[in-house]
Amino acid sequence: MCAAGLVLTGVAFALAVRFGEQPISLSAALGDPKSSDAVIFWSLRLQRALLGLIVGAGLAASGATLQGLLRNPLADPFVLGVSGGAALGATLALAFGLATVGQLAPGLLGGLERLSGPALLAFLGAGGSVLFVLAVSQRHAARAPYAALLTGVVFNSFAAAAITLVKTLSDPDRLGEILYWLAGSLGYERGATLGLAALLQLGAISLMIALSGRLNLMMLGDEDAAALGVPVARTRRLLLLATSASVAGAVTLTGLIGFVGLIVPHVLRLAFGPDQRLLIPLSALGGAAFLLLSDLLARLSFALFGGEPPVGVITALLGGPLFIALLYRRGRSVAE
Repeated sequence: MCAAGLVLTGVAFALAVRFGEQPISLSAALGDPKSSDAVIFWSLRLQRALLGLIVGAGLAASGATLQGLLRNPLADPFVLGVSGGAALGATLALAFGLATVGQLAPGLLGGLERLSGPALLAFLGAGGSVLFVLAVSQRHAARAPYAALLTGVVFNSFAAAAITLVKTLSDPDRLGEILYWLAGSLGYERGATLGLAALLQLGAISLMIALSGRLNLMMLGDEDAAALGVPVARTRRLLLLATSASVAGAVTLTGLIGFVGLIVPHVLRLAFGPDQRLLIPLSALGGAAFLLLSDLLARLSFALFGGEPPVGVITALLGGPLFIALLYRRGRSVAE
């Protein structure tokens, strides 16, 4: 199964770097490094495809893990308040015009002052929200993970209200930037940023996979898992931290891209069963392929609309109807 997932992801990646709104010659891009085709291929499409690969894998693997941890197939990676904290941080940065870190802290050494201000505040907001949610829910550890879930939902609601207030008071010229970031989009990140993002996702997903056997037992119930020798509280904390770090890293770079972490694990669970040892790596591969193909569709739609819609809009348009169709089909099968 994983081999088929690798092939699918490889095909999606190849399509993403080959096609787009601007036709290119692959032979010219690979043969002449000074050609315009080479610039488009190496500096734009390859970087964007790598970002989609990294973010899609992280969101889908986190979704599969949280759905198993919460024992709820409708859970998504944003339930723990990560999205709310990241969105609030980025919204504040954009509203105040903090394009780079240098505007917030002048005089930093090296290239640190050129780092994206919205990305930095989004990451800090995501990390702060996770620490807050975990700290509050620890006081009700007996009802975990539901305490973390409820705290995250409440925090997301608070963050949404704060974002609405900021948008209302923002300069109209900056409101468009805020709305575009909130819709979720893939940009063109530098190699160093992509490398750090890949290391973060690799570490987080590896931890999820390493603990997937314990997660299978925890899906039976905390008491049964503990009786079978699983350190339930410690495993839950590690999985929550791994998924939160993964989602925070993804949202920091792309904004809020929905349905990747919800629809991909759900479809794969229906097709291959709930075994997390298989579901998490398959979800990572499937999420990468889904986001790459969604972004390709967004770029190809430029010829139709004269503009490129955010990829978060495409994933919602594709994932929403598909998810409803799956629920309808499942409901009919249960009724019969």
